[in-house]
Amino acid sequence: MVILYSNINLAFNLKRKSATAQQQERTESLHPLIIDSIQSVKGKKILKLDLRQLDDAQVDFFIICSGDSTTQVRAISDRIEKRLREEAGERPLHVEGTREGHWILLDYFNTIVHVFHPETRSYYDLESLWSDAKFEQFE
Repeated sequence: MVILYSNINLAFNLKRKSATAQQQERTESLHPLIIDSIQSVKGKKILKLDLRQLDDAQVDFFIICSGDSTTQVRAISDRIEKRLREEAGERPLHVEGTREGHWILLDYFNTIVHVFHPETRSYYDLESLWSDAKFEQFE
């Protein structure tokens, strides 16, 4: 089972890392819209982590933010999805956590958006796990 998972994970990493320059540029161009979407519904502690220089990173960027309640976490996620769909024609490859509303993950190919409830964000502490990444903070 572990070997199978490792092979799947390796294939996943290779697919992500072999993205064309055009795909990477397109995904990166979504960042201002993602951040503005978060800010428009009062998301807090917005961070963009640049993971491109890290060998073990599966994607190029994380955008991390918090909402004060599960309702706000869902609202942030919904706003990001709606604006990217309507204004950029982009849909996430995968979304997880919408039912619980404590940690919603939106997968936009080389950018993963993590929308956290504060306690969940503190518990998983992605910022410390990826502390070697370049950070950019937004208000």
